Amino acid sequence: PNINSGFTNFILYNHTDLQRKGKFIKDLELTLKDADVVIMDEAHHFRNPGLKGEGLKEPSRYRKLQKFLQQGERSKQLYMLTATPVNNSIHDFRYLIELYTNAQDSYFHEEGIHNLRAYFVSLERQIMKGLQGGDLEAGHEVVEAENALRTDKLFERLVVQRSRTYVKKSQEQHGGRGVLFPERELPAVVDYDLKKAYGDLLKSLEKAFSKETPLFILSIYYPLKYWIGDEDDEQYKSFEEGRQKQVVALIRTLFLKRFESSAAAFEGSCYRLLQRLAAWAEKHAHSKHDQDRLKRWKIKHADLINYTKEHQLELWPQEAEEDQAEEFLSEDILNQIEELDPERFDLNGIMDDTLEDMNQLAEFLGLLRKVDPKKDDKIASLVSLLKKDKVLKQEKVIIFSEFADTARYIEKSLKDADIEGVQRIDGSSTQKQRSEVIHRFAPFYNESSCGELASKGKKEIRVLVATDILAEGLNLQDATRLINYDLHWNPVRLMQRIGRVDRRMDPEIEKRILKDHPDQKALRGKVRYWNFLPPNELDDLLRLFQRVASKTLVISKTLGIEGRVLLTPDDKYDPVKELNEQFDGVLSDMEGLRLEYDQLKNEHPELAAKLDELPGRLFSGREAEGDRHDLLFFCHRIPQPDHGLTESASGHRWSEGAGYTVWSLYDVAGQRVLTDLSEIADRVRCVPDTPRRCKLDRTAMAQVRKQVEKELVKEHLRALQAPVGVEPVLKCWMELN
Repeated sequence: PNINSGFTNFILYNHTDLQRKGKFIKDLELTLKDADVVIMDEAHHFRNPGLKGEGLKEPSRYRKLQKFLQQGERSKQLYMLTATPVNNSIHDFRYLIELYTNAQDSYFHEEGIHNLRAYFVSLERQIMKGLQGGDLEAGHEVVEAENALRTDKLFERLVVQRSRTYVKKSQEQHGGRGVLFPERELPAVVDYDLKKAYGDLLKSLEKAFSKETPLFILSIYYPLKYWIGDEDDEQYKSFEEGRQKQVVALIRTLFLKRFESSAAAFEGSCYRLLQRLAAWAEKHAHSKHDQDRLKRWKIKHADLINYTKEHQLELWPQEAEEDQAEEFLSEDILNQIEELDPERFDLNGIMDDTLEDMNQLAEFLGLLRKVDPKKDDKIASLVSLLKKDKVLKQEKVIIFSEFADTARYIEKSLKDADIEGVQRIDGSSTQKQRSEVIHRFAPFYNESSCGELASKGKKEIRVLVATDILAEGLNLQDATRLINYDLHWNPVRLMQRIGRVDRRMDPEIEKRILKDHPDQKALRGKVRYWNFLPPNELDDLLRLFQRVASKTLVISKTLGIEGRVLLTPDDKYDPVKELNEQFDGVLSDMEGLRLEYDQLKNEHPELAAKLDELPGRLFSGREAEGDRHDLLFFCHRIPQPDHGLTESASGHRWSEGAGYTVWSLYDVAGQRVLTDLSEIADRVRCVPDTPRRCKLDRTAMAQVRKQVEKELVKEHLRALQAPVGVEPVLKCWMELN
């Protein structure tokens, strides 16, 4: 009861506390050592293991938590709460599991999984094999992926998911107060034309990013291409060629992504990369020829560099004073460049490529300089939407962008267009500033009100421009409208953004909102959002829409997506496995059966009271409905090791209680007909006056039963390495004649 020698049995920590040092981190370690139960909210922050910590490098917070969870004399229970356990791949889910298992691959051998890593690799391979044949852009169902996950035993054993529909129906069924969730309207797509203002720049981009002869070479990030040393050299072996290629591909894609976001974000990227390339050239210009080339380049582009720097500082005014005096190539930037050995690398080749890249970036910046910002059709479309939509022009809305440069550009543009109540928040904002902005934008759902703000002399925010720093873990339900100004290439972020307004509502707070704002009655309980999708002329290069649609599909096939529409009104994602959560009236098979079972117990309490008294191998029969063949239904329990029982000399004792249930449907010839729970339930479902009818040959049925149990041993117990004597337990069976 006394955690860490204190006088409490409950202590709350922030996940960022794991990054603190000194006495605090030691106290946290001792607390976790004493704890019996650890509950992690927003557990997706621990999807990435990070550094183990060697030498001067600190271990990541994941590694620290993993270590602390293994300490103590008693085993712990770990509960991880998250709406998004999968971010980039299903291995994110494996990393969450390994927090507790300490990355012990054999941890689930009693579940028949003898190597966790290999299990996930195999699972991912099955999913991706299925995805290759699917229509990824439209997000259509991929049957192969569904089949790979439909009966996944580990997900089924470890993950508890409940859809909104299940939560609402379950509470209603048990007489609880109804749970309020808003109705999500179909997303709207905002069209815009990049060619209006950036036609020449688009042509330059297409040429620079051509797959056949790319002008954007970025050799300083792929020096292995110019290796001239011995291939047995340790430095050569330490390089990862595939990784260097990936870095170059990522930089190219990110540049296009930032261009799709805004000219301001693209300009910032060009300027910063130009600084790094110039710093590399400065540090490696050993010959007079290279020094002269670099000097001529600086003179030629000095005016452009100064203009770009001044233009960028307009978006970052608080940094202007300290940056005004900073040179284009400061000592700090030069010190970040690692000098390459001319005996091992063809520096002349890298220098040629680098100067070519610098010329290309200068061309981009020069074309940007010629553009009249008033002709930016994307920002003009946003301003038009905010001024013409009858709700957006007077009610609260959140505008999300992936990049801080874009968020600042949006804020400036909206204020210049006389949009009132605009406020921006990004990664540079302090925690105090964020809290202030959140309370001014959504006072009711953050324990305040409009009146309380007014009494403190604070003005409400109507239009909140934010980066993804506000995309998770916050209650912003005062608003019912949201705009994605750019498309985050991680669909998890898109879901998290939408979840700021599309989340559980509090009836009492809703009453307070309507009391102060009765004119909002038609808006409350309905959320709507708009997406600025990449126009076709950029999408040919970027493939961003396809990338997001593909990743969204992978995630929906593993752990479900709340809601059935994410990008466009035509997107549909079907339930994949029994534990997948869906709303909008769609229940998973398992949820539907659970609700039906609870309802039967409520309606027939006298039968529910007798359930535990019923004998094993209970048998009955009924007339088959619609089937041409005689069928046999089996309900078996598969035992597993029970850690709650005293160990025997041979190890853990096995029990039904620690195991799981398997339903199956066979014909009398011994052929399996169905394994799908919902379809089996449709065949065996009865009402109190359903006639009992048994007419099949008992000997033949017994032979089928034995065959079924042999197959269960092969499919389940053999994989679990069950000891001799452990058999499937028949709970009940039924003939459908």
